[in-house]
Amino acid sequence: MKIVTVEQLEELYGLPRETSLAKEIDHLNADYAAFVKASPFILLATVGPEGTDCSPKGDAPGFVEILDDRTLAIPDRPGNNRIDNLKNILSDGRASVLFLIPGVGETLRVNGRATISADPDLLARFAVDGKLPKSVILLVIENVYFHCAKSIMRSKLWDASRHVERSTLPSAGQMLKNIVSGFDGEAYDKELPERSRKNLY
Repeated sequence: MKIVTVEQLEELYGLPRETSLAKEIDHLNADYAAFVKASPFILLATVGPEGTDCSPKGDAPGFVEILDDRTLAIPDRPGNNRIDNLKNILSDGRASVLFLIPGVGETLRVNGRATISADPDLLARFAVDGKLPKSVILLVIENVYFHCAKSIMRSKLWDASRHVERSTLPSAGQMLKNIVSGFDGEAYDKELPERSRKNLY
């Protein structure tokens, strides 16, 4: 049976627990701010005329800066220059961020409206070894709440004994070689560690 109405969903799932609704607030309180400051990795989701985008971003814990209890600043470090999420922000602005912390089951979701800044003073706040981000994403919070640990528990994400050996999956070079005709995947893989190290910031 295809689900096509909210009524069908509610009949299937039932009503949410009271605590599931009560945990949603419109700002960062001290508890939620602690999660932001401890997180070294986020997933940033945006939406635009070409569709949706979800991009990983990571750095030292607390790399997402709290400007005030309703505003986050996210540095945009060097990547593949597709800038899909930045293009989406320019056209729409709706954005969501999921904060993950290694070893912690709960995650923190922040939904809001994003803009992009290249203000020199703001960029300077995120300098690493003298290198600045290209831009900073400013997220004005509309709502924030934590997710319980069930998904992390089911996936055993932080269980080191369940970690996948990288060599069991196709390398970056192999994947590109299978898509791009004539691509030298072996050379790409050989050069990738040093190239990544040099361009990390």
